[in-house]
Amino acid sequence: MIGGNELQLSTKEIVVAGMLGAISIVLGVTRLGFIPVPTPAGNATIMHIPAILGAVLEGPVVGALIGLIFGIFSFLQPGAPMFTDPLIAIVPRIFIGIFAYFAYRSLVKRNESLALITAGIVGTLVNTIFVLGLAVIRDFLPLSAAIGAAWLHGLPEVVLAAVLVSLVGKGVLKYRRSN
Repeated sequence: MIGGNELQLSTKEIVVAGMLGAISIVLGVTRLGFIPVPTPAGNATIMHIPAILGAVLEGPVVGALIGLIFGIFSFLQPGAPMFTDPLIAIVPRIFIGIFAYFAYRSLVKRNESLALITAGIVGTLVNTIFVLGLAVIRDFLPLSAAIGAAWLHGLPEVVLAAVLVSLVGKGVLKYRRSN
């Protein structure tokens, strides 16, 4: 129950969440979603992209569920000591899709391409800022290391997410409109 109402997902939302969740599982199990880099954070990632796409295509709940899958993989297969803390590994990942959805929604009526790019950027920044911010607050990283990791990981992840979310999102949305 959420706010006295049952949380209900449509069949389409369940299917999209299942498909993108399966992609997240494959990216997590194969470790293809985690790119090892020699920094305190341990990995750069593309694991957040299915959560952003899920949010754009089906809303914040679907995005949050896919982000939860990403977070669970971060926790179960920690690439750095800070990811043994569920508050750092899981919670920020749930917010990726929620923030990406509202960024997309705020712009989609004006410019769909810009909305998709912005969703990719916002979702990535939420992941980077929340994870590294919590790592500093919970004494896993000094602020200087978090800032360095944010630049080293965050910038390429932002660019990659903006491009991939835009391309994949446009393709899926175009297909949906034609059917």
